[in-house]
Amino acid sequence: MVHRKRLLQGVCATALAVAAGFTAASAQQTTAPASATPVPGPVPEVLQKYTPVTAERLKNPEDGNWFHFRRTYDGWGFSPLKQISPDNVGRLQKVWSMATGQVEGHQAPPIVNNGVMFVATPGNQVLAIEATTGKLLWRYKRPLPEDVVHLHPTSRGVALYGDKVYFASADCVLVALDVKTGKEAWTAKIDDYKQAYYMTVAPLIVDGKVILGASGGELGVRGFVAAIDAGTGQQLWKTYTVPEPGEAGSETWPAGGDHYKRGGGAVWVTGTYDPETNLTFWGTGNAAPWFGDQRPGDNLYTTSVIALDVATGKIKGHFQYHPNDSWDWDEVSPPLVVNYQHDGRAVKGLINVARNGYIWRLERTAGKINFLGGQPYVRQNVFKSLDPKTGRPDVDDTKKPGTGKTAEFCPSLWGGKDWPPVAFSPQTRLLYIPANENLCTELTGEVPKYVRGERYMGVAKSVMKIVAGADHVGELQAWNVDTGKKVWTTNLPSFNWGPVLATGGDVLFAGGTNDRMFRAFDARTGKILWETATSSGVAAVPVSFQVDGKQYIAVQSGWGVDPAKMQARMNLLFPGQYPEVPQGGAIYVFAVK
Repeated sequence: MVHRKRLLQGVCATALAVAAGFTAASAQQTTAPASATPVPGPVPEVLQKYTPVTAERLKNPEDGNWFHFRRTYDGWGFSPLKQISPDNVGRLQKVWSMATGQVEGHQAPPIVNNGVMFVATPGNQVLAIEATTGKLLWRYKRPLPEDVVHLHPTSRGVALYGDKVYFASADCVLVALDVKTGKEAWTAKIDDYKQAYYMTVAPLIVDGKVILGASGGELGVRGFVAAIDAGTGQQLWKTYTVPEPGEAGSETWPAGGDHYKRGGGAVWVTGTYDPETNLTFWGTGNAAPWFGDQRPGDNLYTTSVIALDVATGKIKGHFQYHPNDSWDWDEVSPPLVVNYQHDGRAVKGLINVARNGYIWRLERTAGKINFLGGQPYVRQNVFKSLDPKTGRPDVDDTKKPGTGKTAEFCPSLWGGKDWPPVAFSPQTRLLYIPANENLCTELTGEVPKYVRGERYMGVAKSVMKIVAGADHVGELQAWNVDTGKKVWTTNLPSFNWGPVLATGGDVLFAGGTNDRMFRAFDARTGKILWETATSSGVAAVPVSFQVDGKQYIAVQSGWGVDPAKMQARMNLLFPGQYPEVPQGGAIYVFAVK
C-alpha cells in the first residue's frame, strides 16, 4: 500500500476557497466542414476483413472484442481474456503508442472489432487504427461552432453497428461514419447547442436504436435520453428527465412557472441494458440550480436511475438516490446489471456505487426498481440513516447547504467516486471501486440569475477540506456483492480518477493518479503488480482485446477536465505536492513479451 503520511498526517481540516464550477471551453472555431482523412493507398487488409457488428454480436460479444463503453450491456467492465495473469503481468511491455494531437481530458475506451480500433478524443475527433500495430487507418474531425459552450471538453467514446461508427458530437449532433473510410454517412441533430446542450456520452446501441443523452446541467438545461434509428438517423423517442406540469413526477417540483425547462438532470455516462426485460438504465445528474431550498420537493427524476423501455422510451421504473440534491452529487453512473445474493435469496439485481458515497443494492423487475440496501463506502456524514423499506435517506440538515446557508459535508462535491466506472468480476464476485476518501466540501448558496448559456448554479462559495489526520485520498476498493462486505483496500499516492478494467486472469488495470502511472493490481488482494509511466495522466477507460490469439491492454493517457480541477485545489492546499501534469493525449497498447 502507498501512503501519504508525510504529506497529510496531522493536517487539520485545511480549506481552500476557490471559484465554484467549471471553466467553459469554447470549441474550435469553424465554418469548415467535417473532414475524414484516410491513409493514402488501397483499403488496408484489416479493414477489408472487417466483420459488421450485428445486434446479436452486441448482446454476446466475442471474448476478444470490446464493443460497448463497458464491453457488455451489463456494465461490468470485465474481459474474460486470461493470458495476462498475476504471474506474468510484470512482463507487460508497450507494443505501440500514438499521440492523438489533442489536449484536455482523454476519457474514452478504445473500441475494438476484429483488429480494428476506434478511439474518440477531445477536439471532436475519431481515429481508426490497426489495433496490433498502431497504424492510422483514417482520422475524422468535426469542427465546432465558435459559440458552443462546452464545460467538459471530452468524449467518452463511440459505438459500432453494422458497417458504421456512431459518434456524439459536442454540438449535439449524432454522426454515423463509414467504418472503412471515416466519411459521414449521415448526421442527425439531437438538440440545439444554442440552448446550452452539449454532448460527451458514448452512444448505446440496442436493436438498431442509438440511445444517448446530453449534458449541460450546470447551464440549466432539461435533461433527456433519446433514441435514434441507426439506419436513417430518424428520432424514435425522447424522454425528459424533468417532467413538465401534469406528467408523472411533476408534483415533486414547485407548482407553476417554467422551472422544468431548466431543471437539470443531465446525462453524461452511457447506460446499461437488460435484454430480459428490454429495459435500459440511465443515471441522471443534479437538479438546477444547485441548492434545494430554491426548488422545494424531491425533484424527480434528478439524481436517480431511470429504467426506460427501449421500444418506447417510457419510464417504467426509477430510484432516487437522494431527493432535493444540494451537494452537486450527480448520480450519472448507471447501475451494473448483476445478480447477487441478499438475505438468503437470489436477486435479479442492480448495483450502483454512487457519488453520494453509498453503494446501493437494488432489484430490477419488468417495471419498478426495488430498494434492498445501501451502505457507505467512504466517509459520509450527510445521511443519518436509510429508510429500510424505501431507501430514502434521513438527511442531517446541518450538513445541507442552502441559499445564504453554509454547510460542510463529506464526501466532497466530487463524491466518493465521480464518473469513472467501477468494474465487476464474476470470478471473484468482487466489485472494484475507484474511490476518493477523506475529502469534504463547504458550500454556500446564493440566488442565481438564469441566463441561457451561462452557469445556473447559485454558488457563493466553494471550499475543499480534508479530514484532520488523513494519510491518503485515493483508493481502489474491493467489495463482495453477495456478502456486502469490503474485502480489501489499496491506498494510492494521490486522489483517484481511474476507471477500472477487470480481466479473466484476475488482474485489474487502472490509472487515475496524477503521477501519470498506469497500474495492474491483483484482483483478489489489491497488490500492485506492475506500473508504467505515461506521457500524461490516465483518466480513461482501459480495455482488453485479442488478435491472433494474443491478449492486449489498451488505454488513453491525457489529463484534463475534472481531475485537473481537483489537482489545482489539492496543489494549493499542499503546494508542490501535486505539480501540473503534462497535457497532450496518447493511446497506449501493452502485451506480455
